Amino acid sequence: MMNDKTPIALTIAGSDSSGGAGIQADLKTFSALGVYGASAITALTAQNTRGVDEVMAVPPEFVLAQMKAIALDLDVAAIKVGMLATAETVEAVATGLDLFPAVPVVVDPVMVATSGDILLDEDAVGALRDKLLPRATVVTPNLAEGAALLGEPPESREHMMEGRAKRLRALGAEAVLLTGGESMAETALDVFADANGVQRVEAPRHATNNTHGTGCTLSSAIAAELARGEAVERAVRLAKIYVTAAIIAADEINVGQGGGPLHHFHALWPNAKSSER
Repeated sequence: MMNDKTPIALTIAGSDSSGGAGIQADLKTFSALGVYGASAITALTAQNTRGVDEVMAVPPEFVLAQMKAIALDLDVAAIKVGMLATAETVEAVATGLDLFPAVPVVVDPVMVATSGDILLDEDAVGALRDKLLPRATVVTPNLAEGAALLGEPPESREHMMEGRAKRLRALGAEAVLLTGGESMAETALDVFADANGVQRVEAPRHATNNTHGTGCTLSSAIAAELARGEAVERAVRLAKIYVTAAIIAADEINVGQGGGPLHHFHALWPNAKSSER
């Protein structure tokens, strides 16, 4: 019998009924990267590849109850926090994180879906900034989310990203990965800021309409790598490689009539197809 511990990551996020983002994307990502996934669901969404129809927040006390149940039984090695919907849920999650001392936390401040639908109440932005960012090992806002957290106007120019990443880190997170998929940079440019300074994390841009769940997948990939014992910067870079490959392979699957999901199992499905049945 193996004595090595199975790496476990916990995702605290909303459910995507179409399976491309949220809890579903997180669990797929954990599994693809060899990590066992647990979940605490914060909200239910009625959505598909074309947009979000309805959102129903899970009662905050039940979100906390899920976290307590996991803490009592599972040896969680990393946590990803995604869609929280309301200020009350932010408070519950902040309380629940006390049950996981010294566990690295990746905060993806989900505010708006790829389709443009609002996923975080306006009054919850301040709570997220004040309660969760100081607890974060890594926070992974996109350009719009970073602007909202700082109370600054949206900015997509490449040369502005470094300063914004530094200002975001000053809010209390150990490290920031400011994602710039919607920037005007020629590459798929993210900016990583930690105690050692600021670095560019780049990959070639790939033209595809299938990018549903990209932010969720990136943050959960970072959490998976942290659960496997990687240092923060290396976890970020490995996650970027995984997400880039999942985007490039996204057109290999045909899901939905709108912006489809990434191919989370791009490295596994070809092997499954060729195996004997």
